[in-house]
This record gives sequence, C-alpha cells and structure tokens, in this order.
Amino acid sequence: MRHWLFLLCCLLAGVAQAAPVSKAYLSIIIDDLGQSSERDNRTLALPGPITMAIMPDTPHASDFARQAHKAGKTVILHMPMDPATGPYAWHPGIALEELSRRLDAALNKVPFAAGINNHMGSRMTAQREPMTWLMAELQRRQLFFVDSRTSAATVAAAQAQAQGLAHVSRDVFLDDVRTPEAIAGQLQQGIALARKQGSAVLIGHPYPQTLAVLEQALPQLQHQGVQLIGLHQMIAERGNLAMPAHGHKGRYSNAVPPR
Repeated sequence: MRHWLFLLCCLLAGVAQAAPVSKAYLSIIIDDLGQSSERDNRTLALPGPITMAIMPDTPHASDFARQAHKAGKTVILHMPMDPATGPYAWHPGIALEELSRRLDAALNKVPFAAGINNHMGSRMTAQREPMTWLMAELQRRQLFFVDSRTSAATVAAAQAQAQGLAHVSRDVFLDDVRTPEAIAGQLQQGIALARKQGSAVLIGHPYPQTLAVLEQALPQLQHQGVQLIGLHQMIAERGNLAMPAHGHKGRYSNAVPPR
C-alpha cells in the first residue's frame, strides 16, 4: 500500500475514534471544471452529491454542465473575479451594467447552474457595493451563493446574509498543497470540523492527487459517521448562519454593524 493511502486510512480511523456528535455533514465542491474532458469525467464519477463548479471561459463548459445535470449532480457557475482575467471576470471599478452583462454571459455558458461561487476574487469579494448588487441579483434569479473565502476581507457572505440570500461559506480548501498526503490531511481536517460543529464545506480541484484521495475516501465516510450531502441540504442545515471561524453568534465578522 502506498504511503499516502496508509496515511489516509490512519486519519480516517482517528476520526472514527473521536467523540461522536448528533450529526456530521460534509459538502464537497470541485472547482475549475470545464477545461479537460478527462478530468471532468473523472470528477463526475466520484460517488455521492459532489458539486460541480464550472468555469464559463473553458472549452467544455456548456457540454459538461449538461452532462453533470443529467447525471443528477448540482452544477454551479465558478464565476471569475479579480485577480482572475478574461471576458467574464469581474474587477473593481467596472460599472454595474457591465458586471450584469458578464454575469448573464457566464450563466449562459453554464446551463443548469443552481448558484455561483467565486473563482479567485480576493479583491472583488471585498468590494461591498458590487457584492450587495450581486446578492440582490442572485435573489432575483433564485440562485444561491457560495463564498469561496479566498480572502479574509470578503464581504460576500455577509451581504448574502444581510439580504436573506441562500448561501454557505467554504471551511476548508483541500489542495492548496498538491500532494496526496497534504490533501488527505485537509480532508481529515474537514471531517473533524464537521464532527465538531455539525457541518463543513470543502473545496478542491480536479487535480489527479485530489481525485485519487477522494476516490479512496468517499466510500468510507458513512462508516466514519459522516454524511456527504448536497449544497441545497447544506444551506438548509446552516440556515444562512456564519460558522464560528467566520463570525460570532451566527453573524459574519465583516457584516455592516446594525444602526
């Protein structure tokens, strides 16, 4: 058995020995899809309700969105935001009319999107005016929002909460370090967090290392007392409240103070 597989088994065994909680829900989003049919198909084959976040400026965006929807997966638009570039990307200073046009064009490229999350966006999600507009627009379109939390300065989830928009925030990135050992460790962190606070939202990418770890680990989750759920159920479970790492008493730390 390869070293990382042994490590993963040990990590999952450690989670199984932890003190149980009444519920432990996990949601996993795979970003950056639509670029490679091989990676897309391998991601689609992962067991359970994995969310497919598809970039609009990729060669397979529309076809893969239809394929994923037909397979019963939740599809979301992985919306490029500054410092991302390209014809759909949002940047500070762009007029709301142009942001709206780019959002329309991106959603047209990713059919069946149930919501959006930000691709990059460390600068853009810190801009309160466009984030306020975006959440109102998503509310109008009956779409949800996932704050990828690429920056501690993000106000996106806080604006979603303020407007009552269905949303969640990411808790753990799986693959900032692209080795099987590191990814297995991040997955264990997500599982431990789900057991501690009741739920955790994880984001990864279709890297071969990430997919290999998930292929081995996902079938074992149920045995560890962890339930993999889709984003709609996760949103319902969290009830638009901030997790402890993101705020205080359910309110996001970057929210506008009440008057």
